[in-house]
Amino acid sequence: MMQYKVYVGNLNYSATEQELHSFFSDCGTVTDVAVLMDKITGKARGFAFVTFEDADGMNKAISKNGSDMMGRSLKISQAEQKPKSDSHSFNRGRQQYSD
Repeated sequence: MMQYKVYVGNLNYSATEQELHSFFSDCGTVTDVAVLMDKITGKARGFAFVTFEDADGMNKAISKNGSDMMGRSLKISQAEQKPKSDSHSFNRGRQQYSD
């Protein structure tokens, strides 16, 4: 299944998922918004992913690249699909022992 997802960088740290949903609602139907948080501090990391119902919405969102939101010039691009990583990525640097 194709995902119509954009990466939104240079995001104001206080921006909420609700504000992003509103900002992109004129592009098309927003199906998901995820503001990435630092697992340790619990604070926003300054970027998010916004998913649209169709390619048209995604492309309209990408055309907003450079737009101002809360005093920051947004960097918007099509999100790249992460390659499926092997299970060792969580154990980087740790020895695996087995019987």
